[in-house]
Amino acid sequence: MSAVAKSQSHAPKGTPKPSPAALNAAAASFAALTARLDYLSPEDTELVRRAYRFADEAHLGQLRNSGEPYITHPIAVAAQCAEWKLDAQALMAALLHDAIEDCGVTKPELIERFGAPVAELVDGLTKLDKLQFNTREENQAESFRKMLLAMARDVRVILVKLADRTHNMRTLADAPREKWGRISRETLDIYAPIAHRLGLNQTYRELQELSFRHLKPWRYATLSKAVAKARGRRRDLIQKVQKEVEAAFSAAGMTLRIAGREKTLYSIYRKMEEKHLSFAQVTDIYGFRLIVPNVIACYTGLGILHQMYKPLPGKFKDHIAIAKLNGYQSLHTTLVGPAGVSVEFQLRTEAMHVVAESGVAAHWLYKAAEPNAASNDRLGTKWLQSLLDIQDETRDAAEFWDHVKVDLFPDAVYVFTPKSQIMALPRGATVVDFAYAIHSNIGDHTSAARINGDQVPLRTELKNGDVVEVITAPVSTPNPAWLGFVRTGRARSKIRHYLKTLAHAESEGLGEKLLAQALRAEGLSKLPEDDEEHQALWEKLLRFTGNRTRSELLTDIGLGKRIASIVAKRLVAMLSELGERPDALLLSRERFISHETVSQGAVTLDGSENSSVRFALCCRPIPGDPIVGYLGHGEGLVVHTEDCGVGQRLRHKDSERFFAVEWADEPTRAFETGVVITVRNDKGVLARVAATLADAEADITHVEMADETPQDSTDLRFVIAVRDRAHLDAVLRAARRTASVLTASRTVPAP
Repeated sequence: MSAVAKSQSHAPKGTPKPSPAALNAAAASFAALTARLDYLSPEDTELVRRAYRFADEAHLGQLRNSGEPYITHPIAVAAQCAEWKLDAQALMAALLHDAIEDCGVTKPELIERFGAPVAELVDGLTKLDKLQFNTREENQAESFRKMLLAMARDVRVILVKLADRTHNMRTLADAPREKWGRISRETLDIYAPIAHRLGLNQTYRELQELSFRHLKPWRYATLSKAVAKARGRRRDLIQKVQKEVEAAFSAAGMTLRIAGREKTLYSIYRKMEEKHLSFAQVTDIYGFRLIVPNVIACYTGLGILHQMYKPLPGKFKDHIAIAKLNGYQSLHTTLVGPAGVSVEFQLRTEAMHVVAESGVAAHWLYKAAEPNAASNDRLGTKWLQSLLDIQDETRDAAEFWDHVKVDLFPDAVYVFTPKSQIMALPRGATVVDFAYAIHSNIGDHTSAARINGDQVPLRTELKNGDVVEVITAPVSTPNPAWLGFVRTGRARSKIRHYLKTLAHAESEGLGEKLLAQALRAEGLSKLPEDDEEHQALWEKLLRFTGNRTRSELLTDIGLGKRIASIVAKRLVAMLSELGERPDALLLSRERFISHETVSQGAVTLDGSENSSVRFALCCRPIPGDPIVGYLGHGEGLVVHTEDCGVGQRLRHKDSERFFAVEWADEPTRAFETGVVITVRNDKGVLARVAATLADAEADITHVEMADETPQDSTDLRFVIAVRDRAHLDAVLRAARRTASVLTASRTVPAP
């Protein structure tokens, strides 16, 4: 149940039972609902009636804040669902949607009485009050995740939920004033965008208006008066336009249904706020919606309108040829009407009008009327399917909701594949978003891209009409930098999932190395195998550490969440109980050389460790430097030079987290370090120094100059990538020989 409904649920103790008149009002409400169920079969109507009786009995004695019997709320929700012509199961779920949460009814009881499908719908609508969460935000995120996943499996869940929220917003005035802000903000941020995403435009507009009225009552009232005044002043003008349009269409022999369309107060307020306009500067408050018989008539009608009034350049949009993401189709054009007033016209067919107002719900509305309208069945399904995809990669509720919110505001761009298939993506989407929209496997292996035949960077934002070609390579993998520019929740969740999986695999390998090293210090030459012989031993150790699997334990050690030496001591004690004693010779040798920087059990680094090992930015170690490893809390192994002041302070404070590390004989990549080069302020000196560094095969990754008034000399600070210390020495020698260079040295770490 929504936060609003809950605030209006149980009557306080001592509240008198509802009067017979109030109960009669509730019964009359159901009679009104019955009148709307004429599209159902008698058998289905009887099922809905049974659900009503059960709900009425379950909510007996409960009142809303208005004093009405609580059952009036489920009836109102079911009435809204009946307007959308939802099936009997959805109407039953609407009547029962608060039964589990508020009335102590169990899911098995609902299954027994009304069947599994109805019980599943009700369960999808029930909030997770029985679980304990750290914060209200976490509770809310988990609740939305459950609702959205239930909705992805069955869209009727969200339709009932939106009907529930709409009625609660209509009656929000009866709720305590202090709850208005929170509930209205939640509706505006979450429920209204979901309604829009699914094409429920009528519900979307109503939720926005009701939220605006309760969030900013003074501004709502002021705008309402201004619109009423403007409506009065322009009534004659609007009537004149309507008569002229009707006459023109009649003369062309076209049937037409015309209706005035007024911009909502919230959309006027948003336009004024975003574009810093006064009310008088908002020109498109009024418009007309023209319903014509077929698609050809839409385009013919557009021609008639453009002959009558001059169109405003850049204000024509064809949403029939290219429908919006939520299935919306119409032709939009803004014309300069009488007295120079701009008037917007929308042309659409009856079927398009139903989809425009009811979106996903149009599937039920048109199921009987148009058996071939298969496209209605697919409305919103791509987005709903993407929710399930995101869930597969994201188990954390807050992160899931973070991904979904990105997709709730899809101001779309439309692009083409090389085979001319059209794809809709949110505005600001990049080549990488496009690649993941085609297939996650293509996204994961994207290496380059072409737009309209020209090679472009992967972060390039797509524009309407672009033809996008993605080039893949088997060796390419997702780059963490992609997270900085991707726009869609699907792409973001896929990239994060890949990086997490990779980081865990690397951390597990590092954890295994660290535990093996710690065991050597305790006199054991190797880690016990993960086989049947040692299964009981590992299970006992996992009970001690609190991990579920051996893999999880090793990952935690690699991430610094467990101390390898403590786990090793426990493992040795367990092995001793089984009669496996430490090797005295190995133990004495390890202890004898433990004062040395590198021992035989040191972790070897070659640069291929990626996210499990980081090289500290305070000292930037390179091969050839004496180094030490610090196992940070949850951040993997951080490598410092031995003389680094930061590393020395950490060692003094937390010595048990330090491990012996050594460089591999042949590192697999270059490593970054800092150099400072003092130069005379001669013309072109920076270019000469940069060319020298490049000639010495050092890659420049960053450069900065002292920010001070010009003097005879200045410091150039570079971050360069070199193979090892010998390579660095050669680079510095070359730099010192360059004209205008006074000194060149490596940056010294802070003490």
